[in-house]
Amino acid sequence: MPEGDCTERPARLGRAVTEAEIEALVRGICFKTGPPAVTGVELEWLLHRPDAPDAPVTSARVEAARAALATKSLHSAVTVEPGGQLELSSLPAASLMECTAAVSADLAVVRDTLRPLDLTLTGLGADPWRAPSRILHEPRYDAMECWFDRAGDAGRRMMCSTASVQICLDAGYEEPGPLGYARRWRLAHLLGPVLVAAFANSPLQEGRPTGWRSTRQAVWAGIDPGRSGAPALDEEPRAAWSRHALDAPVMCVRAEPGDSAPWLVPEGLTLRSWARSGAPRAPTRDDLDYHLTTLFPPVRPRGHLELRMVDAQPGDDGWIVPLAVTCALFDDAEAAETAYRTVKPLAERAGAVPPPHSPLWLDAARHGLADPELHEAAVVCFAAALDALPRLGADRQVLAAVAAYAERYVARGRCPADDLLDGLPDGEPAHGTHTGLGTPLPGRTHTDDR
Repeated sequence: MPEGDCTERPARLGRAVTEAEIEALVRGICFKTGPPAVTGVELEWLLHRPDAPDAPVTSARVEAARAALATKSLHSAVTVEPGGQLELSSLPAASLMECTAAVSADLAVVRDTLRPLDLTLTGLGADPWRAPSRILHEPRYDAMECWFDRAGDAGRRMMCSTASVQICLDAGYEEPGPLGYARRWRLAHLLGPVLVAAFANSPLQEGRPTGWRSTRQAVWAGIDPGRSGAPALDEEPRAAWSRHALDAPVMCVRAEPGDSAPWLVPEGLTLRSWARSGAPRAPTRDDLDYHLTTLFPPVRPRGHLELRMVDAQPGDDGWIVPLAVTCALFDDAEAAETAYRTVKPLAERAGAVPPPHSPLWLDAARHGLADPELHEAAVVCFAAALDALPRLGADRQVLAAVAAYAERYVARGRCPADDLLDGLPDGEPAHGTHTGLGTPLPGRTHTDDR
């Protein structure tokens, strides 16, 4: 279910659940195992006027776009993010090609619908023109903004100024092996920085370089680790994720249906402590489901695996390359084994700090494929993906797109962010220490660059 759907409150909040019931429920729903055969993708896009990308888009214009799209027959769900970004969430597809065909057709309809409204979509990981400005005012986003603002500007930037390609894959088999859920869970976190580096596409913020190839990933690293961090990766995945969910801070306590009061935004309340205390009211199954949608780790288990670390990509069809590469490296057993052997040595460099706050993830966001180890791993992984894609039924266009990307970027140690930086006027200063966030990013020295 797209996260935007969670803004609708249920007719009733349901019966209370205990701490033990919560743990059992999370264990039961986070990894649903079976053959890796279903693929999905969620695409976020910056929405703006074609001739004035730095101009704000009003809530009335966004609502007009949403209303126009609601009249179209689409395979994908269309939602609007707090800053006006448009998101398409595909239905689960039986193959990579089925997924790309359905979403490509939907995107053609979306672009045709937006054109008469003088609006267009652009694939960038972070808005390079406009300061964050929230245009959706719903209880969920009011509470999110209140919670995030306590720690600085990173949360507001994440909500209003970032866009991604989120890749959804089956959790995998119950048994061990390259397609087993425990291996796929670990592979997702070790491959994650390679994907961050290879597809980094957000080096600018408010018109100036930030010093990061993926400013989007840097923004996520600026959010409280309890909300944006991964659980411990050296433990059994179900146990680690259920403990992580219980110990994560509660973002909000929703009002009862029919109550127009603002949702409560507690401080220092974890789901575990809420279940034990029963205050301000006992949590319900609906509250648990909602709480899980407010956790934003780089890999989120939702029955399937949701990989959230890839920047939105340039061009109408740029999103197909990260989707195809990732599917190949997870769903083809030979490619999955090659990818795992390739990225496993990166675990030592990642250290004990969970993603995305570890040194390896931060280096991927900062340097892209200019990092030698990430470059070397990306070369091997792209080659394995190209070898595997025909076995997954990929057509010539997909193969050509992945091969062209590998030649243009991966072989040369580059990413789309480098193209954007190359296009800046000579002498444009790069911000090496600050991204305009209210708090310093991890591993950075804070200075006032503005």
